[in-house]
Amino acid sequence: MLVYPSGVDESSSAFRFLSTRLRTNRHALGTQWRRLSAGPQALLTLTHLRKGQPYAQLASGFGIGTTTVYRYITEAVEFWPPSPPRSPKQYGPRR
Repeated sequence: MLVYPSGVDESSSAFRFLSTRLRTNRHALGTQWRRLSAGPQALLTLTHLRKGQPYAQLASGFGIGTTTVYRYITEAVEFWPPSPPRSPKQYGPRR
């Protein structure tokens, strides 16, 4: 379990998945320097997606600017897989 400064717990499998994708992308792009490494960026994104905290609060918690928060979240969301479509059986009986 990973904990963001506000005490939000995040799934370690989701964290590992996203941080690995970010790290691989950064390596492919040849990125030299970032304000946050792939792990904290993944935690920032997962915290925003789970709690919906405003960018200003996230920026304060991670010690970065609000524009950086926006860029990091939009970058990371590109790697998040879409939800699979639900089958009709999952909707329950028709009324």
